[in-house]
Amino acid sequence: MNTLLRSVLSASLLCATLFAAPAVLLAQSKVGTTAAPFLGIGVGPRAMAMGGAFVALSDDASAMYWNPGALARVGHSQVMASHTSWLVQTDFNWVGLTLALDADNAVGISLTQLDYGEEDVNTVTMPEGTGERWTAQDLAFTITYSRNLTDRFSIGGSFKYITQQIWNESASTIAFDVGLIFRTPFDGLRLGAVLSNFGGDMQLDGKDLTRRIDLDPENTGNNETIVANLKTDSWDLPLFFRAGISYDLQRSDLFTATISADAVRPNDNNEHVNIGGEFSFRSILFVRAGWKALFLDGTEEGLTAGFGLHYPLFGSTAAALDYTYQDFGIFKSVQTISLAVDF
Repeated sequence: MNTLLRSVLSASLLCATLFAAPAVLLAQSKVGTTAAPFLGIGVGPRAMAMGGAFVALSDDASAMYWNPGALARVGHSQVMASHTSWLVQTDFNWVGLTLALDADNAVGISLTQLDYGEEDVNTVTMPEGTGERWTAQDLAFTITYSRNLTDRFSIGGSFKYITQQIWNESASTIAFDVGLIFRTPFDGLRLGAVLSNFGGDMQLDGKDLTRRIDLDPENTGNNETIVANLKTDSWDLPLFFRAGISYDLQRSDLFTATISADAVRPNDNNEHVNIGGEFSFRSILFVRAGWKALFLDGTEEGLTAGFGLHYPLFGSTAAALDYTYQDFGIFKSVQTISLAVDF
């Protein structure tokens, strides 16, 4: 009983701390005014099929994105690769590896990439192209550690190195995530909370910002080729506070039915809610559906749905294939597929 009480008090204290931090930072509404918005793209088709309501349910490698505190609860090692055909012909890729060190500790690494592709470089004097090609991409490299403090309460954190690059300009910074998960005494009821992307600003810099200028063009005889660097503005990272709940409506050897909901509070948009559900047959066939961004005005996101197959191979090794369809309004649809191997 004392251990359970300490777990509840610890969870309550950390939840209060996580909630208070965004409250201070969100004194003003700053819709669409952060750098690295790719950090808000959800990872893994299972989570996305459930509308992104995955904070309290995270139990695979994608927990490194949704809730690092849940990683120690996965119970096995896993490698996962996910591909999303993202908006306006871009590609969003994620790969992660988790290692269960023992029954109570787990570590993981992951790489996130948003690839914008490449195009010809055109100028006013050379509208048909200069013969060069320009590229752009966003990257985030993450290291995660998670620990089960008790049989019900787990906590974890992630270190992120984030970089954005467009042709010869780039920006980079570091950030941290912290999350927790609490398995309540009520069978099948889980609570989770996570603060994501707490870190520095991002400011683009590169050789294309170097210019030769004349400080006094009205007078002759001065140096007209002084080298100067154009200064760009710095931008905050997209900070997210998520609090989630999940509940197993039914759990047996034959089938399982689970529902979940997340409340999301970002610093670059308004608060909203994600909801989802999952039905599994013999823990082999999974059907999922959800709704993303409830109560968010002007959003193009909404219905999500998907399925998954999880098949034992040999010993403790198993493979999982998951697919998700997301309705994206005027952008039509977004589709995600992943392959994972448990070991």
